[in-house]
Amino acid sequence: MATRVLPSEKRRRDLLTPEGVPLGVIIASASTRLIALILDFLFIGLIMGVIITMLILAFGTLGSGAAEPIIIILALSGFALRSVYFILFEARGAAATWGKRIMGLRVVSRDGGPLSIDQVIARNLMREVEIFLPFMVMASMAATGDGSGWAVLAGLIWALGFSLFLTFNRDRMRIGDLLAGTWVVERPKKKREEDLAQAQEVHFEFTDFALDAYGIHELHKLEDVLRVGDERAERTVADAIARRIGYDGPLPDDRQFLTDYYRGLRTHLEREVLLGTRREDKHDV
Repeated sequence: MATRVLPSEKRRRDLLTPEGVPLGVIIASASTRLIALILDFLFIGLIMGVIITMLILAFGTLGSGAAEPIIIILALSGFALRSVYFILFEARGAAATWGKRIMGLRVVSRDGGPLSIDQVIARNLMREVEIFLPFMVMASMAATGDGSGWAVLAGLIWALGFSLFLTFNRDRMRIGDLLAGTWVVERPKKKREEDLAQAQEVHFEFTDFALDAYGIHELHKLEDVLRVGDERAERTVADAIARRIGYDGPLPDDRQFLTDYYRGLRTHLEREVLLGTRREDKHDV
């Protein structure tokens, strides 16, 4: 009897971190990404509506001569607003716009490392070329009366070709994702679990030198490993941490070792933040 494979399992990938730890992620579906984008555009549209109202009130008394400056200001405002909105929200820790957060999505780097600002900028500016550039050209042609039917058709094919690109590859990547080296993945929707740093029986104690080996990025990755509960990943991470901090004692319980290290690292990093130091990752000296 054939085993039925769930749609989400077909979209499951192993995200290999720089430490060699495989973390399972689920690629976001094209429909979920579309809904998230529509929600983002609705939010941006509300802000643009306010800007349009202000422009009409400001230039309305100038008559027909106000049309051209209004169009120019709207085009520039729309580009600036879109760019700031997407880049600002995806560059934050959640790596997601409001639309993505509502739909339970986030952006990750395909190399397993932290998402860089360069990747965020590249994937979002590419959206302008994919979608908005052809529509802006068509709108300009329509406004001046210089556009032909073939030019409009070419613009539509351009926009549709780029927009539908993610439906023709298994990882559901836009051209922007392909160039930036990113995936859009599902954020598991589950009830808040017990805080891993809550007081429990401690078996392993670590010195400040051992806790200085990692930063905030590794703390989040370690939490992901503990949440998933994959024994193979826990063994790999425990060995990697032990080697890095020079621990050569027995490891009878990988999960206990990792939980104690997570608790110690979190407390250590929180104390450093209070002292004005923020160690982003293990490379941050």
